[in-house]
Amino acid sequence: MIHVTIWNEFRHEKAEEAVRALYPDGIHGCIAGFLSEDKELDITLASLDDPDQGLPDAVLNKTDVLFWWGHMAHHEVSDELVAKIRDRVYHGMGLIVLHSGHHSKVFRSVVGATGNLSWGREQKEILWNLMPSHPICAGIPEKIYLDSEELYSEPFYIPAPEELLFVSWFEDGNVFRSGM
Repeated sequence: MIHVTIWNEFRHEKAEEAVRALYPDGIHGCIAGFLSEDKELDITLASLDDPDQGLPDAVLNKTDVLFWWGHMAHHEVSDELVAKIRDRVYHGMGLIVLHSGHHSKVFRSVVGATGNLSWGREQKEILWNLMPSHPICAGIPEKIYLDSEELYSEPFYIPAPEELLFVSWFEDGNVFRSGM
């Protein structure tokens, strides 16, 4: 059994009707919905406004993989929790940081860098799976075409990754290390 915790600041869904309409159970609930099809996963949901910011020691210490989604409330995550997450990652817990999490205190602490990147308009993207034999990439097609996606691109100010799993190419020629 793999213990997966999906953390979401859960603010956009509460504050914006359009987002609530897309994600009535929160972004974390949406992710849990499709991950729960895998019976090898034990899924826990957590959010910023939960007690202990959703990650009390009992939850964090049993988590094998932590999904992290944040966008507008990075500054509200306690430094104490960030240090605990970083220590767990350094001792083997998996961390999957989604979308705007590149500016989260958690991501910046784990990678030891700013996480700054270039950003731009919506455009066509091709997401390339560079390592189809890697456990994270298994079953994902060689390439995925996205008709309209927000541009995140190089330079991405992080240390050189140990493994590069996914690269994005955008219609204007920009590229991005989108999975490491």
